[in-house]
Amino acid sequence: MTKRNCLVAGVVLALSLVAYEWAPTSPMVVNAAGALLINGAGATFPYPIYAKWFDEYHKSHPDIQINYQSIGSGGGIRQLLAGTVDFGASDGPMTDEQLGQAKVKILHFPTVLGADVPTYNLPGISQELKFTPEALAGIFLGTVKKWNASELVSANPGVKLPDNDIVVVHRSDGSGTTYVWTDYLSKISEAWKTKVGKATAVSWPVGLGGKGNEGVAGLVQQTPYSLGYIELIYAVQNKMAYGQVRNSSGAFVKASVASVTAAAADAAKTMPDDFRVSITNPPGKSAYPISSFTWLLIPSTISDSDKRTAITGVLKWMLTDGQKMTEALSYAPLPPEVVKKETQAIAQIH
Repeated sequence: MTKRNCLVAGVVLALSLVAYEWAPTSPMVVNAAGALLINGAGATFPYPIYAKWFDEYHKSHPDIQINYQSIGSGGGIRQLLAGTVDFGASDGPMTDEQLGQAKVKILHFPTVLGADVPTYNLPGISQELKFTPEALAGIFLGTVKKWNASELVSANPGVKLPDNDIVVVHRSDGSGTTYVWTDYLSKISEAWKTKVGKATAVSWPVGLGGKGNEGVAGLVQQTPYSLGYIELIYAVQNKMAYGQVRNSSGAFVKASVASVTAAAADAAKTMPDDFRVSITNPPGKSAYPISSFTWLLIPSTISDSDKRTAITGVLKWMLTDGQKMTEALSYAPLPPEVVKKETQAIAQIH
């Protein structure tokens, strides 16, 4: 190989490594010779913890590799229904209509709890902002247009909010993060419920679209006077400002492991057998109101016995050892009552 060809090859390799490291929709692992490859796709909301889990599991089980692509909940559900992945992942439970399209019964398994947070880029403001439900609904409906609107000023006494337009940022792709956000807005705003509704993808009244939690985070960081919604871990990892939200008890609460755990307290006691449940706007003074479970979507019938054994093994590990890794990445672990019920439900996979 000539010196020029060596240089070109080196540049291509370096660029490839950079792309692999920073592209969240890239497969997390490269299949090793002889390893059983399990393919999954879906939610970006739990991507950081899934990346950690699947890497750790492979270290202790080198014969199993899990390739998870962070493409959004909508994409994960579509690929699962098309049969192109072994499992899907979503932050919004599949609808009855979607479940009816599946060739085999699809099971929902909650994996962790997380939160959507309102993140903002407000030059010159160092104080942490507070948001009422009315303000958030108005901003995303396009009726609260300015940062110094009364809905924001009244909740933030002493903060000199600017007379600038709010640049709204939302997801452009089908997203469980969007499902959680719009599920919350539908509960606290009749106008939102009737005009827009809840879904993984909606017709947004206003705003710019970004792909994935990563895309929304990037747009907010790049756009002064913007406000968007992202999963808590993306705000924490990127050191982005995010506000407190007034809950159903009237308390302003910031998203944290403790406040998300509090949001799940009631639901854990009355969890339905199919695990499809919403915990947005829950009761409880310490509960963060825009919290959610996130789910793995697993076919109840897996004809390949090796894959069936591998998937059930990974799932059992996630519900036990994996839960110990959640808090370091700003996710809340599953309540013990939910883990017990899920462990029993694994027997439905055959």
